[in-house]
Amino acid sequence: MSGISDHVQACFLNACRLDVAVRKPGNVSVASPGHRMHAELFIASAQAAVGPLCAPGARVGARIEAAMATTWASVGCNTNLGILLLCAPLAAAAERPGALDDAAALRAAVRWVLERLDRDDARAAYRAIAMAHPGGLGHAPEQDVRDEPSLDLRAAMALASDRDNIARQYADGFAELFDIALAPLLNLGFSLMASDDTDVVDVSIAELVQRLYIELLSRLPDSHIVRKHGEAVAHIVMRAAQAWRGRERLAHDPDFAAWDAQLKADGINPGTSADFTVAALFAAGLLELRRTAA
Repeated sequence: MSGISDHVQACFLNACRLDVAVRKPGNVSVASPGHRMHAELFIASAQAAVGPLCAPGARVGARIEAAMATTWASVGCNTNLGILLLCAPLAAAAERPGALDDAAALRAAVRWVLERLDRDDARAAYRAIAMAHPGGLGHAPEQDVRDEPSLDLRAAMALASDRDNIARQYADGFAELFDIALAPLLNLGFSLMASDDTDVVDVSIAELVQRLYIELLSRLPDSHIVRKHGEAVAHIVMRAAQAWRGRERLAHDPDFAAWDAQLKADGINPGTSADFTVAALFAAGLLELRRTAA
């Protein structure tokens, strides 16, 4: 287990590093701080969260709550709630025998984990969400996170699946993460773990991360934007992202940087798309274990 555990932790840290290493319009990066945050906060958050998030044998809810607690103690703000909600089931699934054989095996392991979530998982996740107090959270008519849950975590997430992309992954077996984000990423054949010990990100990897983010932003109305600014604004941003699909050398395009600056000036942060980016990079890294061991 120690070899897998070490790999899971390394994959999580690398995914978080890659996420902020490149410009992603509206989102915080090394090149572009914003929303009163900077990239170093996200790196510190990942380093604080990685131990409890990847604790061998831990329940999903316990991973989320403990990782949020260590994050909050480290940086004093919510930098990674969505990341933790998406990555905790992946980290738990990675411990299943054969889960890292291929994408289908990992997907089946995630479904196995989700099917066994219980009310204790819900209680712990609720406490983590309340601790993070994400922007635009509001109140839910059923299973509000400030109340005692009466359902298991997956069932509670299903109630929010029509308005929250992360909740929908719990309800649908992470279908969008695997189909929209992970499948195209794996098809490109890059090794995401090749340079996990350096601050320099290969240009091809950087562009891969940007393309992944744009694909997600162009396909799914960003839940964080919806909560803070409404559906109409989320769809405007989604249509703007669609214009960038398929374009290359985004890092060198001044219009791409200008769009980033404008989103930040308007207070618009596609945080859910960034969370999905991290989770997809995490999952892709997990699946490199078999290839590197061969």
